[in-house]
Amino acid sequence: MITTSDIRNGICIEHNNDTYAVVEFLHVKPGKGNAFVRTKLKSLTTGKVVDNTFPAGHKIKDVRVERRKHQYLYNDDMGYHFMDNESYEQTSIEEKMLDNPLLLKEGADVDILFHGEKNIPLTLELPQYIVLEVTYTEPGVKGDTATNTLKPATVETGAEVRVPLFINQGDFVKIDTKSASYVERVKK
Repeated sequence: MITTSDIRNGICIEHNNDTYAVVEFLHVKPGKGNAFVRTKLKSLTTGKVVDNTFPAGHKIKDVRVERRKHQYLYNDDMGYHFMDNESYEQTSIEEKMLDNPLLLKEGADVDILFHGEKNIPLTLELPQYIVLEVTYTEPGVKGDTATNTLKPATVETGAEVRVPLFINQGDFVKIDTKSASYVERVKK
């Protein structure tokens, strides 16, 4: 059991018969009344994000999670399939548990969080940045680099990302996996 003073981003708790990860939190001490903690919780089973307020000192059941490295293999009707890098066991995860499944490239290493006691996968964490090749985009025109205008581009995994006008087909781009947005062009 933890109290509201132990709440941090990323910890997992059990609340209303579900497992949640703390996305955001804010300790509030108003001028009048008791202190409280305002949180944004993401359900690890459904993916929903809910707001919840805990009174100061409230006891919360924390969940022990294990982070294991896996390699992305493929996806089909059953979900997305990953292989444990140490035991070579395969794990299947439903698409609704993934934040940006179109950014997964075959062979990519990811972290899967497992419930410590039940040994079931809770969520998948992509690396913060990934490098993908642009497979299709409208060609850039000389002189278009002066503005911050973006155009759509399809990358090798099939995802569509907004990129600057100077990016061409065959270029490699660094993509932020949280927002699925362009970061920079990469030389390969």
